[in-house]
Amino acid sequence: MRVPLSTPPAIPAGALAAGAQPTLAAPGGLVLRPWEASDAPVFLAAYRDPEIRHWHTRHPASESQVRAWFEGYHRAWAGETGASWAVTRDGVEVLGRIALTSMDLDDGVAGCAYWVLPAARRAGVASRALTALGGWALDEAGFHRLHLDHSTRNVASCRTALRAGFLLEGTKRSDAVHADGRHDMHLHARIRGDRPAV
Repeated sequence: MRVPLSTPPAIPAGALAAGAQPTLAAPGGLVLRPWEASDAPVFLAAYRDPEIRHWHTRHPASESQVRAWFEGYHRAWAGETGASWAVTRDGVEVLGRIALTSMDLDDGVAGCAYWVLPAARRAGVASRALTALGGWALDEAGFHRLHLDHSTRNVASCRTALRAGFLLEGTKRSDAVHADGRHDMHLHARIRGDRPAV
């Protein structure tokens, strides 16, 4: 049995799942759309990239496993626990992934995660996608705070977060395990009213 809150929820239960997961536009012709089964080959190939494998500890092993992940993403939206988008050029060519994780509708808080394919790096794709997602989540969906973390050794991810308006709040010591051992993690956050640099 769910214990009643002493304060009203930031986002009423059912408010997000009442509609389809939105497609979001970002500058430069970027379109964030839900994953489709036909995206499985490019998604699987992404996790063969050494950079993505280094910073992400879960790796799909087959296209069928990728499609199972996609089904999990759809269930997460329906259950209002998370959402994942393909970052695309004009809705077609997949350039990366961006997600809301650990969505807490009562408190209006969620995490963010992202990666970009090698051919699309160093072009501002991740920061533009993160800015667009942050704008929708904070200004339209009703979240109050978004947070993300990355290894202190992942300089590119730090730049992405800062450009998208996610201020550096501190360092979580020895917080995550990567293939090469434990890493300190930077914690960034953007709250409603913060404005991105991009």
